[in-house]
Amino acid sequence: MRRAVLATTGISTLVVSLLALKPHQAPALVGMPPRSPTASSSPRTPGTSAPGTSTTGTFTGDPIDTRYGTVQVAATLSQGKITSITVLRAPDRGGRDQQISSYALPRLTEEAIGAQSAQIDAVSGASYTSQGYIESLQSALDQAHA
Repeated sequence: MRRAVLATTGISTLVVSLLALKPHQAPALVGMPPRSPTASSSPRTPGTSAPGTSTTGTFTGDPIDTRYGTVQVAATLSQGKITSITVLRAPDRGGRDQQISSYALPRLTEEAIGAQSAQIDAVSGASYTSQGYIESLQSALDQAHA
């Protein structure tokens, strides 16, 4: 009888604790000051059109330093739509970084092309890489629409 009471109390406490947890939120980048969306120093590829018209070209995002390394992407747009995203730099300091990048970056690319924006979910287990990818992609898209 005593075991049943202890087990029930333990399980109830566990369930209440799990229900009280907050949902996952993207981590802040370590040591990075808040970025202002004003000017960007990344190169633009010729073939872009004036603001207000359909944008075509390849736009290189800012390199974003994360806790595990730098992430940088280039977005190719055709008629204002994202057609491809190329990862230029990704964390690769060790085997685990490469393993995380190899599964996270294709998923992020697929999701960004599907969403046609940088407003995508982070990949579980690759929070810092995901955040760097999203910020770099957003800077590329900002250039495209500037």
